[in-house]
Amino acid sequence: MKLIVILTMMVLAVNNTSNAQTSISDLKSEAYFDFWVGEWELSWTDNQGNEGAGTNTIEKILDGVVIQENFMATKGNLEGYKGKSVSVYNPQRQSWHQAWVDNQGGYIDLKGSVDGDKRIFQTAERPGPQGGTIINRMVFYDIKKDSFTWDWESSQDGGESWSLNWRIEYKRR
Repeated sequence: MKLIVILTMMVLAVNNTSNAQTSISDLKSEAYFDFWVGEWELSWTDNQGNEGAGTNTIEKILDGVVIQENFMATKGNLEGYKGKSVSVYNPQRQSWHQAWVDNQGGYIDLKGSVDGDKRIFQTAERPGPQGGTIINRMVFYDIKKDSFTWDWESSQDGGESWSLNWRIEYKRR
C-alpha cells in the first residue's frame, strides 16, 4: 500500500511540474519571446471604448533565430489594418530588437526588455505632438500556455508613468 501511495505522489509531482509556467529566470535570453510563437485569436477594446478582433500568426524563421509576426484586424474600426514585425535577440549586444511595419506606412523600431514576468518592447524617447517627449511600449503579461495580455502604452514623462492606449487579449487557436 505504501508503494502505491508513493508512486501516486511521484506521478502527481511530475504532472504538476510539467504543467507549471516556466519562470523567466529559467529561460535563456534568446527564448524570452518564444511564448508568443503560434496562431492567435485576438480581441480588444481601445482607450476610446471601441471593440475589435483579429488574428496574429507568430513563427520562427531564419533558422529559428528570428520571430516574425503577421497581424490582421478583422472586426471593428481597425478592420483591414495589417502589420508585420520581426524580432531578434542580438547576442553581441545582449538585447532584443523589433521592427514593425504596417499597411498604413507605419514603421516602429523597438528594443526589448524584461521586467519581472513581463516582456516589453519599447521605443526610444522622441518629440511628442504637443512638445515634450513621448515613449511607446508594448507589454506582454499574464502569460500562460494558451493566453496572455498585450498592452500598448505611452508615457510623456520619460517613463515615470504610463497611459493605456490599447489592450489585446490573446487566445491560442
